[in-house]
Amino acid sequence: MAKSGDIFAPIALPFEAWVNDSFMWLSLHWRPFFQLVREPLAAGIEFVSAALVGLPAPLVLAALFLGAWQLNGVTSAVFLTTLAFLVGVIGIWTEMMETLALIGVAVLLCLAVGLPVGLAAARSERLDNAIRPVLDLMQTLPAFVYLVPIVLLVGVGDLPGVLVTFVFAVPPVIRLTSLGIRGVPAPMVEAATALGASRRQVLFKVEFPNAMPALVTGINQTIMMALAMVTYASMIGVGGLGRLVLRGIGRLDMGLATTGGVGIVVLAIVFSELIRSRRRAAPGPAWLATPGALISTLLRRTTAGSFTRAAQPSAPSSSELSPGE
Repeated sequence: MAKSGDIFAPIALPFEAWVNDSFMWLSLHWRPFFQLVREPLAAGIEFVSAALVGLPAPLVLAALFLGAWQLNGVTSAVFLTTLAFLVGVIGIWTEMMETLALIGVAVLLCLAVGLPVGLAAARSERLDNAIRPVLDLMQTLPAFVYLVPIVLLVGVGDLPGVLVTFVFAVPPVIRLTSLGIRGVPAPMVEAATALGASRRQVLFKVEFPNAMPALVTGINQTIMMALAMVTYASMIGVGGLGRLVLRGIGRLDMGLATTGGVGIVVLAIVFSELIRSRRRAAPGPAWLATPGALISTLLRRTTAGSFTRAAQPSAPSSSELSPGE
C-alpha cells in the first residue's frame, strides 16, 4: 500500500543536504574569523564571571538588600535577601554567581540590540513587517538547533552560551519596545513637537516614559527566557546552575537537579521583583522609606548640626577677661 507522502517523492528537495553544505561552507571559510573574534569576547565574559564569583557574599547580600529596599520597600528586601541567603546555605552560591554573570552579559547584549531595533521597527512599518517572521522563527525554533551552528563556528564555553541565550531571549524586548512606542498617543507627541521639542526630547521625555510599562515587561520577559536557556547552554560547556541540573538529569540524581533548579527559580524571583518595581508610600517617617532618603536625611542633619555649632559664639577665656572684670 502506497504511503500518502509518496506523491512528493518525484519533487522532493534535498533541504537537509543544502543546510549541511551551507554550514560546512560557512565553517570552512569563516571559522578563523569567528575564532579571532571569540578571544576578546570570551575574555570579557570570563572577567565578569570571575569578578562576580570573587565578590564577598555579605557584600552581595547587602547590595541586594539596599537595592530591593530602594525599589520595593523593606519587606521585599528582607524576602529577596533571605532567598539569596538560602541559596548560599544549600551550597550553590558560586554556581549562582556564574549563572548571574552569564545572564547579565546576555541580557545587556539583548538590550543593546533589542531596544534600537524595536525603536526602528516602531518608526517603520516595513521594517516591522520584515522582522516579525524572523522573531517568530527565533522563538519557535528548538534551542538545540541553535547549538549546532554556534558550536561549529565558535566552539564551546561561555561565549557560545551567551550567543545561544541572546538568540532565544532578544525577541521579547524587540517586540514590546515596538509595541510600547507605537502605543504612545499621537496627540502627546504632536503637542511636544509643536512646543519645540526635538526628536530626542520627544523620545526620552514623552515616548519612553509612556511606553515604560511595555519596556519593563519586555525586559522582564527577556530575563525569564534567558534563565530558561541556562540548562540548554550547559550542554556546550557553560557552568553554573544549568550544569547542576544537567548532571542531575544524566545521573538520575533528583536532589542535584532540584538543587540547581531551586537556584534558577531564586534568580528568576529576584530579577522579577527588582525589574517590576512597585514602590508604594510606606507607613512611618518619610526618611525611613528608602535607603537613599535615610542617607540624605542623615547627611542633611549632620551638615545642619555642623553649621549650627560653627555659628554659635564661643565663651571668652579667662585670659581674655580684663582684671577689672
